[in-house]
Amino acid sequence: MGDSRLEPLVLSDAERRTLENWAKRRKTAQGLALRARIVLACADGGPNIAVAARLGVNRGTVAKWRDRFLARRLGGLGDEPRPGVPRTISDAQVEEVVVRTLEEVPEGATHWSKRELARQAGISPTSVHRIWRAFGLQPWRTEDFKMSRPAAHRQDPRRSGAVSRAPSERGGLRGR
Repeated sequence: MGDSRLEPLVLSDAERRTLENWAKRRKTAQGLALRARIVLACADGGPNIAVAARLGVNRGTVAKWRDRFLARRLGGLGDEPRPGVPRTISDAQVEEVVVRTLEEVPEGATHWSKRELARQAGISPTSVHRIWRAFGLQPWRTEDFKMSRPAAHRQDPRRSGAVSRAPSERGGLRGR
């Protein structure tokens, strides 16, 4: 028995099929699936409190999605834009940072610093750092092995006296 004060929620066959598919599919976002189950339960009749108890959600949640469905039908069940500051860095700027990091070397340096690259790209150093972290880039690390000293500076172990000699050549065993 439905609540007579609530506006009746009547679904077309196509809407019912779509909502049932959203509710049953594994790939559907869980929030959207819950909203679909709420609308289907409301369409079957019953007050918001009964639907909320059956689905394990708050009564206000049921009222919100019932009203939004009645106002905008299936389009009202999608996520609305979240509050917050919109992106200020374009995809082209992100691409520029990634390409410069991987393919270019700054003049007079071995790799990019986040400050220098930020200056060149026209964005903040923090943004460069976030882009590097998102793409797993570490420009200060090299891919190939580097010798610590040039070959001319390495000593021949035979000349340095580092070659081990037999105990008899050192004067025998000590301490015995």
